[in-house]
Amino acid sequence: MPVVIAVAVVCALIGLVIGFYAPFTIPVAYARYTAVALLAGVDSILGAVRGQVEGQFNSRVFLSGLASNMALAAALTFIGDKLGVDLSIAAIVAFGVRIFNNLAQIRRRFV
Repeated sequence: MPVVIAVAVVCALIGLVIGFYAPFTIPVAYARYTAVALLAGVDSILGAVRGQVEGQFNSRVFLSGLASNMALAAALTFIGDKLGVDLSIAAIVAFGVRIFNNLAQIRRRFV
């Protein structure tokens, strides 16, 4: 189980390095989609770390959470674009709160 978390963290770090040195840019039209997808990924990874620290990690929950969080965030952003409302803010706030809650729970386990 900890191997899945380690692989996810390594993949995230590799993705960041590739992103910094890649010679291409993301079109402005997809910037919000990318931002909410990254937040969903960070939320899922921190949720997996928290689950591992608490002894409740399940790889199926992690992978399904990662996929469903990213899909929901993208859907909210897409629907918001079609309605002319910035619904990506809802995903940003929700994932931001969850990220800070997961970090707080992880920190409490080690303090």
